[in-house]
Amino acid sequence: MRHGVSWRREDAARAEEGYAIVTGLFISAGESKGGFLAKRISNSAGESPVARINRAAKTAQREYVPLEDDPTAAGNAPEDAADAPANESAKPSMREVFGPGGFLEKCMVAGFDRSTVSSDYEYRPAQLEMAELVHDAFESHHHAIVEAGTGTGKTLAYLLPAICSGRRVVISTATKSLQEQLYQKDIPFLQKHFAPNLKVAVMKGRANFLCISKLNQMSDQGLLKGMEELDAFRQIKDWSRLTETGDRAELTFLPDDSELWGKLDARRDTCTGKNCPSFNPCFVTGMHQRAQEADLIIVNHHLFFADLALKQDDFGSILPEYSAVVFDEAHEMEDVASDYFGRQISNFRFEELARDADQTLRLLHLGTPSLLRKTQRIRERSRGFFELFPPRDGRFSFLRNEREAFLEQNREAYDALVTSLKSMETEFAALTAKPEELTRIARRSFELRQELSFLLESNERNFVYWYERRNKGVFLTATPIDVSQILRERLFEQFDTVILTSATLTVGGRFDYIRQRLGIDHAKDRALPPEFDYPKQALLYLPRKMPDVRDAGFPAKAADEIVQLLELTRGRAFCLFTSYSQMNDLFERVRSRVSFPVMLQGTAPRSVLLERFKNTEAAVLFATASFWQGVDVPGEQLSCVIVDRLPFAVPSDPIVAARVRALQEDGRNPFAEFQVPQAVLSLKQGFGRLIRAKTDRGVLALLDTRLQRMPYGKIFLESLPRYGMTHELTDVAHFLDANGTSGRLGAKSASPS
Repeated sequence: MRHGVSWRREDAARAEEGYAIVTGLFISAGESKGGFLAKRISNSAGESPVARINRAAKTAQREYVPLEDDPTAAGNAPEDAADAPANESAKPSMREVFGPGGFLEKCMVAGFDRSTVSSDYEYRPAQLEMAELVHDAFESHHHAIVEAGTGTGKTLAYLLPAICSGRRVVISTATKSLQEQLYQKDIPFLQKHFAPNLKVAVMKGRANFLCISKLNQMSDQGLLKGMEELDAFRQIKDWSRLTETGDRAELTFLPDDSELWGKLDARRDTCTGKNCPSFNPCFVTGMHQRAQEADLIIVNHHLFFADLALKQDDFGSILPEYSAVVFDEAHEMEDVASDYFGRQISNFRFEELARDADQTLRLLHLGTPSLLRKTQRIRERSRGFFELFPPRDGRFSFLRNEREAFLEQNREAYDALVTSLKSMETEFAALTAKPEELTRIARRSFELRQELSFLLESNERNFVYWYERRNKGVFLTATPIDVSQILRERLFEQFDTVILTSATLTVGGRFDYIRQRLGIDHAKDRALPPEFDYPKQALLYLPRKMPDVRDAGFPAKAADEIVQLLELTRGRAFCLFTSYSQMNDLFERVRSRVSFPVMLQGTAPRSVLLERFKNTEAAVLFATASFWQGVDVPGEQLSCVIVDRLPFAVPSDPIVAARVRALQEDGRNPFAEFQVPQAVLSLKQGFGRLIRAKTDRGVLALLDTRLQRMPYGKIFLESLPRYGMTHELTDVAHFLDANGTSGRLGAKSASPS
């Protein structure tokens, strides 16, 4: 059944106590009086709950009336007032909210808290158009895809229509920074000026939360190592008495790779649920309770698709019931969905199982020599098994014939690993007392055996099998070749309103690629006009005299170009590459030739490098894929983005190769339908790091002459904003001059007219 067309009971009840738009708003010199969206209070005491639900379901849409015309808002309203038909002509439009002189502008005139809103509101035509598109999708119950560039103000353009819908809506983002912006800035602004009764919950994965039970157990046991860990534990214990959420994001002193946190987090693997003595004050339980009561639930894509995958396997769910979804940063949906609808094991999972089993046995005082030998054997067998994989780092196909040959050659090690898991499960089952903690560990062991069998012995047609060695980790993975059918059935056919938005969804002005990859058959779509004056704010430099990127002379010439560009921009640049080897090579060629502070990805955590770049004058950062998106450096600190080559995915990558092969077998053109569009969206993301505000100006440089020489180069140019364009470094120098303008250069547009 399509959710939303026939509303769930919660949404029907929510429609009874939804939000009515206040059109006759008067704003004093201080704050807005009573808010812009006021809770509608049902006053139908003589009507049964079932009757109210049925009536709400029949209307199947929220109706909005001015508060002063809504008799249900008054304390002395007549008994049947809630059933009075709304005055259609009084329905406010999104134009009254986002248009010139609208409610947002009135909030700005009235003044607002600068700590919750980072900049003054200004009328933006694209924001109004987006709000109208999203509002229409919620009202008419259809899907919508909206490409909205930086500066559109798209978060408010989907949040307000979502609130007005009267439905529980999930907002899913790709990055933590956007989650924080929503919860710490946009939501408080809306609650203060528009929806004072709005309830919002942020949901994160369980590993983000402290387990009170583990904290208490560890206080009584000597399981801490060294003074540093003891000191960190004391700080965490003090914090646990003060925190309301238990979210590790509050622990700014704790490093990302903290081993201590792995012993204290609330992962499902070691959770005993309602049997836990700390279930009621549990931080994860608190998160779920807040979500159950919320109008909006903010999650990241990882948690959303983890929940969707659980529902597919009938393993319950993580998120409470909801009837609509908004995906911001929707260009990342395919990759994240591929992860969560796939299967993976690693040597780390076996190590963690043995570690958790050891720790639990000791905490429960059941650590007999016999049981501890079982966990040690799992460690030994898993290390022996994963050492059988080739030592070179990288991702490699693991086709059926390769897996069969691997098993034939290493059957003894494989069987020994499986037997060690079974042996521990049997020993746990033989215990007279069977604590819930050990039952869960035995279940994890059983699930690991199932995953191992699937990854080495199955042959599902829609999966590509591969392995990766990365530093000390070996990962065996099966990834869906095509997630479109999964998403079509599990998402777009299950929910009647799914909104997708991002700055990078179109290729050549069309949504065909994203529709095909995600299985979206029916949706309204719109690419909104940019809010920035790209011809004046950005100049695209395309050098003519460069060797082909595959030529042996390319790195040396690329280094020359980068050095010249950095001298003109006085540093202040990102140099982005499509592989670590290219990044490292160019870094070594350039670093000794410039006087600017030069930073390299991999020498410090990503967040540390980004902060260092922002706070270091004239800095230059050499980076790869993770800096192509989700990075925001407004202002002059970032004045140049240099990309060495068109960001085509590596054709030998197992997932890319499998998807190319699948399209070929289907009689389609994988280069035109998959590889080029994917590279176009990646380039748009990379270039999008530069212009983040109307006052930003800067230079984009692409050192790959295929953009100019090859027929597909036209698709890239048609997909980019209308940057100014030049082939001459002298034009770059003029553009960067404080008094220069792109108009003075006679620069061409990057997009054909």
